[in-house]
Amino acid sequence: MYLRPILLLLPGLALASCSSLRSPIAPGAKPKDHGAIGATEGPAWKDGSLYFTDGKHINRLGPDGKTTVFRHNASNGLLFDREGRLVACESGLRRVTRTEKDGSITVLADRFEGKRFNTPNDLCMDSRGRIYFTDPRYGSREGMEIKKWEWLTAQGSIADTRESVGRGQMRFIEGVYRIESPGKVTRILCDGAERPNGILISPDDRFLYIADNNNNTHGGSRKLLRYTLDENGDVKPGSRKVIFDWKGGRGPDGMKMDAAGRIYVAAGTNKATDYETTRFKAGCYILSPSGRLIDFIPTSPDECCNCAFGGKDGKTLFITSGGHLWSVPLK
Repeated sequence: MYLRPILLLLPGLALASCSSLRSPIAPGAKPKDHGAIGATEGPAWKDGSLYFTDGKHINRLGPDGKTTVFRHNASNGLLFDREGRLVACESGLRRVTRTEKDGSITVLADRFEGKRFNTPNDLCMDSRGRIYFTDPRYGSREGMEIKKWEWLTAQGSIADTRESVGRGQMRFIEGVYRIESPGKVTRILCDGAERPNGILISPDDRFLYIADNNNNTHGGSRKLLRYTLDENGDVKPGSRKVIFDWKGGRGPDGMKMDAAGRIYVAAGTNKATDYETTRFKAGCYILSPSGRLIDFIPTSPDECCNCAFGGKDGKTLFITSGGHLWSVPLK
């Protein structure tokens, strides 16, 4: 098990004590490295195959252990909908698409109010089949189109009305959106998260989890946030709650939730950068719904980016980390 090592790595963090939230890692199980196969993002499981992205393509790792290119140009989060169609964030093309069963491509979202998205990053689906996705921008800010004018008070805080202010500013929006149907897009979050990355909705559609990972800025947010959703799937005002904070380390990226409500968050790095420390090692952080650390699965060589459930019985956790694919059996 990995509880003892993580205590040495992260002193002072409270571990879950509830018997219903014990570690899901099978006794004696160790993470297996499947090699440097270009598994950087995405992973999604379907019919005995794992699909993942290498930054340029969607690749398919088949039951025979061979990797082939499934699709070009999609480079980030993936999921399969109820009909078995692959939905993908195509960061480079600034859109979210669906690959139909005949191989054709349906663009689900590429603009909001006529403006192109930044770089759609990750996505999830609620019980009604609606797709939610994050739209951050890492690296260069060139070409960003979605902006918001904000009136400021004399103290520099954001004001609700123009009458109470004397100046304003234009701010780029890195938001969270919901797709009702192709082309019908609603923005549900544009404040409170600096750079939304991973995204997850609880099975009862009650909570929205956002991996707020502003990892190329000194002092930027590296937090797992939780919001409460109303019956329409909109964020309830004032419901923001910090679940876990990676502080000055590499923040959270992709994540999943199991049937017991545990959250599996890909985060951390084994190589320090100008903006990130190695205080939080690369791997999958298993948290309770309230944010207590339950267990930790270490990976290498460097940053850990995403994860997904799969295998014959759905009880294998696949993790992408530094171009390597890892797996570990769960209880």
